Amino acid sequence: MGNLPSARTNPSFAFEVVGVDFAGPFLTRDRKGRGCKIIKSYLCIFVCFTTKALHLEIASDLSAEAFIMCLNRFISRRGKPSEIHCDNGRNFVGANNEFKRFLESCSESISSYAAEEFIKFKFSPAYSPHFNGLSEAGVKAAKHHLIRMVGNTHLTFEELATLFSQIEAILNSRPLTPLSSDPTDLYPLCPGHFLIGKPLTSLPSPVLIDTNPRYLARYELIDQIRQQFWERWRTEFLNELQQRSKWRISQGQISEGDMVVLKEPNLPPLKWRMGRIHRLYPGTDGVARVADVNTSKGVIRRAVTNLCPLPNEQ
Repeated sequence: MGNLPSARTNPSFAFEVVGVDFAGPFLTRDRKGRGCKIIKSYLCIFVCFTTKALHLEIASDLSAEAFIMCLNRFISRRGKPSEIHCDNGRNFVGANNEFKRFLESCSESISSYAAEEFIKFKFSPAYSPHFNGLSEAGVKAAKHHLIRMVGNTHLTFEELATLFSQIEAILNSRPLTPLSSDPTDLYPLCPGHFLIGKPLTSLPSPVLIDTNPRYLARYELIDQIRQQFWERWRTEFLNELQQRSKWRISQGQISEGDMVVLKEPNLPPLKWRMGRIHRLYPGTDGVARVADVNTSKGVIRRAVTNLCPLPNEQ
C-alpha cells in the first residue's frame, strides 16, 4: 500500500490543506406555516487533511457562485487554506476560473501579491472518488445519518443550517486516538483539540431521544435530531473502526506506451475504449496513480485504477 500524502502526515494548522465535496439535496421549506414551498438545499463539507476536522456549510444550489460564497464563509471562520482538493465538478471548476478572472482584473501589484497567496486547486481525475477519500468519508458520515434522522421532516433553511452546525460539533468531537497511554486518562484526542483545544460540546440539554416529536417545540426537535445523530454515531460507526487489511505485494506498474482499456462505468464492457499510455504522473513515492491516455477521441486523463492493461502489455 502506498504512503500517505505529505499533507496527511506533516504537522500544520487546521484546514491548511482541505478537501471539499457536496452532498444532498435536502428538501427544505422556504418559510414556516401553511402554503410554504419546498426547495432544495445542499451540504458543502470541508475536511482538514491533517486533523480530520470538518466544516459544514449550507448551499442553496450547486453553482460556482454558491460554492464561492461557501468558500468565503469558510475562510472567514477557519482561515485561508493553501490547497483545496476536490473532484472535477462544474461548480469547483467554475470557482477556479472565477478566481483566475478576478486575478486578471486586478492591477499588477495586487495580482503579484494575490498570486503568492492564491489558493491552489487540485482536481482529482474523472471517475476517481478515492483521490478525495477524506471528503467522501466525511460526506458518508454526515449524509448517511442525516437522511435517517431528518427523514420526511422538512426543515427551514435556518433550521437546517443550525442542524449542520451542531452535527459539525459532534463530528469534530469524535475520538481519533487515545490522548495518552495512561489507562486512567479517559479523554481521547479528537479534531476539536486542534480547533479550540478541547472537544466541541453544545449547551446541556435534556435527553429527548425517546420523546414523541409531536410534543416538542421546533428548537427541541432540532436538539432531538442531534441527539439521535450522536446515538447512531456511537452505536454504529464506532464498531467500524477496526483494523483493515492492506495489500503488501506490488502488482506491477504500467509504463508509457502500454495499451490499456478504459473503464467506463456508464457503458457496457464491450464498448469500453482502448488507448495507449501517453504520460504518467508519479507521486512523491515514485508510484504513478494518474495517467494521460491517447484514444481515438483525443487525450484524456484517468486514474490508474480505471485502466486495464492488456495481458501482452504487462
